[in-house]
Amino acid sequence: MPPAIEVAGRRIKRYHVTADPAGIEPEVERAAYAMLPRLLPEPDGTPAATFVVLHRGGDDGAYFNAYSWVWDNVLHFRGSAAGQPVLGCPDQDPAHFVTVDLPWIGCVWELPPILHERDAWVRHLLASEVPDLEAYVTDSLPEGTTGDRT
Repeated sequence: MPPAIEVAGRRIKRYHVTADPAGIEPEVERAAYAMLPRLLPEPDGTPAATFVVLHRGGDDGAYFNAYSWVWDNVLHFRGSAAGQPVLGCPDQDPAHFVTVDLPWIGCVWELPPILHERDAWVRHLLASEVPDLEAYVTDSLPEGTTGDRT
């Protein structure tokens, strides 16, 4: 998992999902993170934390989802896509991201981080005697596949 970064005052945990052993192309990664400020909510007093999933599909598409903690225990979602005309992308360029206003929160390969992040948020911010944002930021899903682990 790439290290956490800070954008617009928010701590951002990052997950990359791809079947390609070489990883996600650098130009796709740069384009996705350039889109990130447009995917973040306004501060509301909740510890400023977000996790993102950058997914490079087996087709021309790339998908970049931002999940931000708001209202203490609510997950705010905003997504974007590139290279997938059926989702409103203007072309098949996997580095040309646009926001996507669909009620979808992620495909099956993008969902494992949501479960882990929910548990980490409860563990470090809601159930702990002293909320610890830094402990949350360093608690990440182990690197590896997001497929079935059985």
